[in-house]
Amino acid sequence: MRATAHRFRLVLLLVALAACHEEPDSLEAPLTMELTSVFADGEPIPAVYTCDGDESSPPLRIEGIPEDARSLVLVVDDPDAPGGTFDHWVAYDIEPVGEIPEDVGEIGVSGRNSAGELGYVGPCPPSGTHRYFFRVYALDTRLGLEEGATKSQVLDAARDHVLAEATLMGTYSRDG
Repeated sequence: MRATAHRFRLVLLLVALAACHEEPDSLEAPLTMELTSVFADGEPIPAVYTCDGDESSPPLRIEGIPEDARSLVLVVDDPDAPGGTFDHWVAYDIEPVGEIPEDVGEIGVSGRNSAGELGYVGPCPPSGTHRYFFRVYALDTRLGLEEGATKSQVLDAARDHVLAEATLMGTYSRDG
């Protein structure tokens, strides 16, 4: 009896720990697309795209965009940032294109990142290795939000309009 209770508590603890390590804000989509860049999924992001380089946005390739997509949403965030998730890039009402060029500057409508700026701000972790999730959502509509919307506002507006999504995760460390 005691062994069963102990196993039950262990299972509850493991479930609680797993819940703490979920990916950051994400919407569920019925279809998936493929998102690629100059770094492979789970691999380091080249320094040129960070605060240690030019801080230019990396090129992104999106495959499998549904034909009926009216716009794309792009979100890049760091769930490992001290104090909570840091949003590096929020853009919406992007034309459904298969490629977003390097150092694109403005694309679609710019949302506000966690630095309080519009556009892309590169990875710049204070310590350790951080994960950076690049997410693209294909929507059946344009959101029509004003420039400067936050990630939360964009994802809330997109929630019932997602046709497909793609995720690419890169890492970056400033430790020697």
